[in-house]
This record gives sequence, C-alpha cells and structure tokens, in this order.
Amino acid sequence: MNTIIKFIFLLLLIGSIVGCSRKKNTFVNRNWHAVTTEYNTLYNGYLGLEQGKEELNQNYADNYWDLLPIERMQIDKNIVLPDSIRNQNFGYAEEKAVKAIQRHSMLIEGKERNPQIDEAYLLLGKARYFDQRFIPALEAFNYILRSYPASNNIIHARVWREKTHMRLDNNRLAINNLKKVLDLDYLEEQDIADASATMAQAYINLRHLDSAVGPLRRAAEFAENEEKKGRYYYILGQLHNELGQINEANAAFDEVIKLNRKSPRIYMINAYVQKARNLQGRQVNNFELREMLRELEEDRENRPFLDKIYFQIGEYYNSLDSTKTAEKYYKRSLRQPSSDVYLKSINYEILANINFDRNNYILASKYYDSTLAEMDPQLREFRTIKKKRENLEDVIKYEAIAFKNDSILRLSKMTPDAQLDYFKEFTKDLRIQLEDDVDGTLLPSTFPEISSRQAQASARTFYFYNQARVQQGLQEFLNQWGGRPLADNWRWAEVGFETEDTVLEKTELSQQILDNDPRLDPYTYISQIPTEGAVLDSIARARNFAYYQLGIIYKENFREYKMAQNRLEAVLQMSSDERLVLPSLYNLYQIYQGTNQNFRAEETRQLILEKYPDSRFAAYILNPESIREEENSPEAVYAAIYQQFEAQNYSNVITETTRYLTEFKGDAITPKLELLKAQASGRLLGVEAYKSALNHVALTYPQTREGKKAQEILNNTIPKLMGLEFNTDSLQGNFKLLYKFDVSEQEAALALKTKIDTAITELDYDRLSVSKDIYNPNELFIMVHGLEDFSRAKGFAELLQINEKYLVQKEPVVISAENYRIVQIQKALHEYPVENE
Repeated sequence: MNTIIKFIFLLLLIGSIVGCSRKKNTFVNRNWHAVTTEYNTLYNGYLGLEQGKEELNQNYADNYWDLLPIERMQIDKNIVLPDSIRNQNFGYAEEKAVKAIQRHSMLIEGKERNPQIDEAYLLLGKARYFDQRFIPALEAFNYILRSYPASNNIIHARVWREKTHMRLDNNRLAINNLKKVLDLDYLEEQDIADASATMAQAYINLRHLDSAVGPLRRAAEFAENEEKKGRYYYILGQLHNELGQINEANAAFDEVIKLNRKSPRIYMINAYVQKARNLQGRQVNNFELREMLRELEEDRENRPFLDKIYFQIGEYYNSLDSTKTAEKYYKRSLRQPSSDVYLKSINYEILANINFDRNNYILASKYYDSTLAEMDPQLREFRTIKKKRENLEDVIKYEAIAFKNDSILRLSKMTPDAQLDYFKEFTKDLRIQLEDDVDGTLLPSTFPEISSRQAQASARTFYFYNQARVQQGLQEFLNQWGGRPLADNWRWAEVGFETEDTVLEKTELSQQILDNDPRLDPYTYISQIPTEGAVLDSIARARNFAYYQLGIIYKENFREYKMAQNRLEAVLQMSSDERLVLPSLYNLYQIYQGTNQNFRAEETRQLILEKYPDSRFAAYILNPESIREEENSPEAVYAAIYQQFEAQNYSNVITETTRYLTEFKGDAITPKLELLKAQASGRLLGVEAYKSALNHVALTYPQTREGKKAQEILNNTIPKLMGLEFNTDSLQGNFKLLYKFDVSEQEAALALKTKIDTAITELDYDRLSVSKDIYNPNELFIMVHGLEDFSRAKGFAELLQINEKYLVQKEPVVISAENYRIVQIQKALHEYPVENE
C-alpha cells in the first residue's frame, strides 16, 4: 500500500513540474511561477538588498558640520571592472533578481504573464543602484517603464529612474520628470515622499537651496519611515540656516526634537546643537539657552553625545567672553570618546587660537599640530592652519634659545654659594618627588640631564664600579621583586606579608639609593655651568640674536607690538653689537610711532640720526619713501647682485653677498643672499664648495624657504652631482670646443671670442655660438657650442687654424656637452680623458 502511495505522489510531482511550463498560459502555471518568484527568489533577493543597505549605513559617517545628503550613501569614485561588484549583498540581490527573470518569466505572445517579473526588474535596478552601477540600474528601470506600463510598480520605477538620473548628474532632467510624477493623481504617500526627497537633492546639487525647501518639507510630511522623517526635517533646518531663515530653521529642528526616540538620537542631539547656535547668535535670553544646554548635559541618554554637547557649551561661554570656562568645556569635549574627527579638529583649533591670542605661542603650536593631525589635508582650512603653524616655528625655536641661554647666563653670574643654595633647594624638592614615587614610575628624563662628558665616562666604566648604576639596579629589583631573602631558588620562593623589619630594611635601602643618586647631588648641576669667557660670550650672542629675531617676528608676522617692543628693548640692554642695536632701534622707532608713544619715538629718532647719521636707517627716517627708491635697500641690493650672478661674475657675487650679509644682519633678505652666495660658490668652486655652502644655509636658516630649499638640494641633487662620471661613448652628440685661458689673459680670450664670432658669421655657421665661461677663480674658457659630433668639432677647429684670415693658434679641447657639464660641476678638467672622445 505504501509503495502505491509513493508512486502516485511521484507521478503528481512529475506532472506538476512538467505542467508548470513557462510557455503555457494556464492558471496553474501563472500562479505557480508567481508564488515561487515572490516567496522564494525575490524574498531572498530583498533580504540581501536590506543587508547591503544596512552595511552601507553602518559604514557611512555623516558630517553634521556640513549640509547632509538626503540619502546616506558614500559615492565610491574608484572604477570597478564591468563584471565586478562593490558589495556582496547587492551582488546576491542582483543574482536572485536575474534568477527570477530567467527561470520564472512567462513572456508569451509579447506579454508577460507572471505578475512578479516587474518586481524582479525593480529589485535588479535597486541592487545595481546601491552598488553604484548607475547605467545598468537605469537600464533596469527603463525596461519596467517600457515593458510593463500597467504595472502597479510603475510610479515606484519612475521615481527610482530619476534618482539614478540625479546620481548621474542629470539633475535638471530628474527635476522635470519628477514634477510630472508629482502632478499625477492617486500617488501613495511614500511615493510622494521619495519623489519629493529626490527632487530636493537635485535642487541642492544645483545649489538652488531655496527651491529645495518646498520638496523637502513635503518629503518630511509624507515619509512613513520615522528615521527618514527625522533626517529630512534636520536637513530642512540646515537649508533654512543656509538661507538665513533662523526662525524657520528652529521650527524644523523642533520637529526633529519632537520625534525624540522615534528617529535616531543623533539627529535630535544635533538639532539641539544647531538650535543652540541659532539662539546664541541672536542674543536671546541667556538663561533659557543655558538651561537647555544644562538639561542636555545632565540627561543620561545623551552620554554618547557629550562631545558635541560640551563643545556647544564651550561655544556658549566663548560668546560671553568667558574664555577660561569655554576652554574647560572644549577640553572636556576632547576627552569624550568621539568618532567625529571634524569636531576634534575644531576643538583643537579653537584652543590653539585661544592660546595664540594669549601670546602663548608654544602651546598654541602644539594645538595646531593636533588640529592638522585630525583635519582632512584636502580642506582649504588645512592649508591656512598649516601656514599659521609654520609661522610659529621660528617663535618656538628662538624662545627656546632665549630661555635656555638666559638661564645659563643667570646661573653663571651667581656666586658659588648662591649656586649651591639654588641647587640645594632644587634637589630638595626633587628628593620629595622621588620619595613620593613609591612605584618608581618617575622617569629620569623629567629632570636635568647629567652632562654628556659624565654620561660617556659612565658608559665606559664597569657596571659595579658605578655607584649610581648599582643603586638604580637595586631600586629596580625592589620594585619588581620586593624584599627577597638571600637564598637558593629565591625567584620561586613564597613571600609572605612584609614584617616590620623587612619594611624598615626596604625603607633604609631606598634612602641609601637616594643618598647616592647623582640627580640629588647639587654639584652634578653646578659642574655643568660654563665658566670660560669665550663660551659665555657665544651663549650671550646667541641669546641676543634670538631676542632680536623674536622682536622682528612679533612685529612683522603677528603684529604683537607690545611683545616685539619688550624683546627689542632687551636687545638694547644686553648687546652693544651695532649689527643688532641699529636695526633694533629703527624697529622700535616704528613701533613707538605706530602705538602713539610719541615721546619715545622722537627720542629714538634723534638717537639714530645723531649716532648713525650715515646709515640707511637714518636715510629712511629722513625720507621714508627712500625705502622703496633707494638703491641700497635690501631688495635693490639683491636684484643688483643677482644680475652679476647671471653675468657669471661669481667672484663679485661672493664678495658682495659677504659684505651685505654683515650690513643686513637680521634682515629678512639674509637667507636669500646666503643661498645666492652658495650658488655662486658652486659655479665658481665646484660641487664640494656648493655642498658646504648649502649645508651652512640649511643649518643657519632651517625654517625659511631658502633653508628648506638648501636642505632639499642637499638631500636630492648633491648626491647625484657627486656621483657623475665622464661618458666615453664615441656615439655622443652635441660637442663643444674648449679654449682655456688664465684670468690674467682676459684680453686674449675676448679677442679669440671676437675672431670666432666673425668666422661663424662669414663662413655661414649660423647654428654655432660662442661664449665666455668662468671655470674657477684663476681660469676661464672660450666655448664654441652647437657642433654635432666629434669629427665636425675637430674639423671646425682645424678650419680656424688653417684659414689665413683667422689663424687660431691655440689648441682646443674637444668635449661633449655632457662631459663639459661634469667638468664644470666637479671642476675636473684635469681628470678629463681627452683621448677617449
């Protein structure tokens, strides 16, 4: 009996499969394929689509500091291969859609009989859309519109087609088509919301923000999804803010706040923040605004968003000029866990600006560093902040020099007893810190270092001969192992609670270690104070120059006239060097004039005119316009010397730059003069001299553009130039004739040049040219350029020798252009293998 039942069931199954043909338009066939399509293939396909969308949402981070996009989707600008996909879930959804079409489509006599196939094409288009393959997605949506005009998905397909057009930057086309959709009767609310939201995004893409307001408000009203409703209202508030419509913006933000837990809380928090900014900007009741921010801070549900809340509270206090309180909240905002990188950069930038305004440039520079680390380098603000940070480099450098050298000089002027008292007090405080440091976590690097001489001597000494290292080792042992008895297997022995004797022993050992710690010996530091006059003079000169540079930087770069005046007046008190005193006086004269210190300005003016009547600064005072007109202004001098450089008067360039470097010491033109001098040295003396001069520029002016350029040449160009070798390839092209003369033979060299010029003209060798090239301080060359190969060069030299009109007796060197370049760079004519050409 069971066998008969199984046989009947098998026949029925085979019959149903055979009978469910896609080519027969029967009731059973249509419904079987429709049900299978909907509840099997398409169901799984839509599951993959939703998983892919969820993954997109998780990987997408909104930037609430900018206008949000309507749809949360990060456009990937990387090009993928035609058969590739970006997301496996969307690939799976597309695969199911294709499977549904291939296996269950019933296209009979030009008409689709399976009512679920249009849904499959819709899934296909959506999967391609979210995978950012917009052209294939457009094909799928267009197929629905063309092949299924009576489909109940036709409006849905039209909206998605326009979303795709909008993604392809066909914004105007999308707007026109969506207007037609919205004019239709009997639209479902979700279709109205989707069409309106897409139209709003298209208007935003075209920067027609006022036109985007109406469609976006309609999208928010008709959206069924509360998450989208909250997003739409938030963007609507942003649009009103962009248009300066503060009341309308706050009304939109209130709608987001009303949704409360129905939409993501991030929208509500940012709506509060935006509303607080709007209220703050309109100078409304401070109590109302403060209470709103306080409630946000105290709400436990808002803990994940405290970074934004603290920042806004900081903004509130900053607007009231309560800078210290504001600073406290900006720092609290930074201490909160946050994924908002842009918020971190803003916090750091504000703290940097606060310290910059307080003239605390060193701390400001650190905050600017943090700002740049958190900021996108592509932003325009990044370049502005980077430039501001670079301007602080010199301040940091010279303030550090001034502080360090001032300290050294102050200590050197103390009597031995005063030095001992000072460092006794210092080591006393240090000992208290070390004794409080029970765990031994206080690092030696936090204290003044022992001199390098002492450190090197210690390094060469056997460990157990150095008492300080022994004591340090004992302390490290105690910190790690505690008080251990001297016994076998001490490492594994059980150690019970410490007895009073053990504690006392450990305390005594710690005290013994501290007693022998060189950091607690005042003479460790006293021994490092320089006493030689030459060393102290060098330190004082560096300190004075640092003060002068700080005065110029504060005056010219930051317009901080009070700080500039303080530094320049210090130069006058500390230095008698005219190279610093005279420009300091002139800059102080300008500061006094600009800050209405008229008496001091007149006093300084008279001092310059009486004591330095022939200086250029005196000329500037008597005739301010002469700064632009005078031939001896730094800029004019540089231009004149550069002309000499171009004329190959390298010896004059070196002499003149050396002279003016002394005269313009401290002026902004000095790094340019130094680099020009280095280039002239390289042309005249060769690559080794060039390297040495560049090294001087890079070390002396590391923060200037010229110093950085010198360092770049040292790193990249000099190694290549020093590695050049003569090319002995006989197939080289572009040859020259080289006639060598001593510098004392200038007239003969010029006569030869004139004779060859004449020959070139008369013999119709127009492609050739002649020049006088400087080789070194003692030699020069007359060069004939433009000869195609070695034999033609040799032939032209012989022609000059045998032609009765010219009779050039001097024997030239035939050299390729490539090898001549090496001769000039390395000054290596004596090494040139003439016979190999």
